[in-house]
Amino acid sequence: MDALITQATSADERRRGSRVAVLPVGSFEQHGAHLPLTTDTVIASMIAQRIATDYDLFLLPPITVACSHEHAPITGTVSISATTLYAIVNDIWKSLQASGVPGLLVVNAHGGNYVLSNVVQEANTTGRNLALFPVREDWHQARAQAGLETTGAEDMHGGEVEVSLLLHGAPHLVREGIEQDDHDAPERPHLLTLGMAGYTENGIIGRPSLATAVKGKAVLDSLSRSAAAHLAALNVI
Repeated sequence: MDALITQATSADERRRGSRVAVLPVGSFEQHGAHLPLTTDTVIASMIAQRIATDYDLFLLPPITVACSHEHAPITGTVSISATTLYAIVNDIWKSLQASGVPGLLVVNAHGGNYVLSNVVQEANTTGRNLALFPVREDWHQARAQAGLETTGAEDMHGGEVEVSLLLHGAPHLVREGIEQDDHDAPERPHLLTLGMAGYTENGIIGRPSLATAVKGKAVLDSLSRSAAAHLAALNVI
């Protein structure tokens, strides 16, 4: 797979003339003993690169540290505040407008980045300028079309869907032993209070043993198709 960070030049983007940029947003947080801290960033970049390629859009480099406070006590996790992430995305959008790119598709791969919904909602009070992707319905459809055995509630962190995407796009990042990391905790009513440590000892909630590269490709294919509706909703293209 090609490098996940764009290698385009200013001249390349001038020729492309896209009115929509794609911004991957990940995290830097624990994903158990056999997945990298950059898992969400790699996945966000993978999805964003696929969309940018399929729809000929301006691909931005990823935001690599975001809101992972639910993982705070677990070694390796680093976060920024929600207000900081809000400001970064808002500033990026304003900068894009100054350079003639009015639309932004924010590709988020970390569930804890709740504030991104507020950024998008507020930006769209003056027009349809930003879209957040994938939303719950996109993930649900991708799971169904890829034949995943778990639901999103069951497979919340480091499980079947994330490992499948990595096995497809970056298999060298998945270490031996991941198939032994299955952990079941589908009900997490106090996650915001207790954090991940209140529901898992190994850092995983899901079934990584079910993951395959074939499923990962099918998930990515489905997400690329789903992106079309989000792009169509923007009033800048």
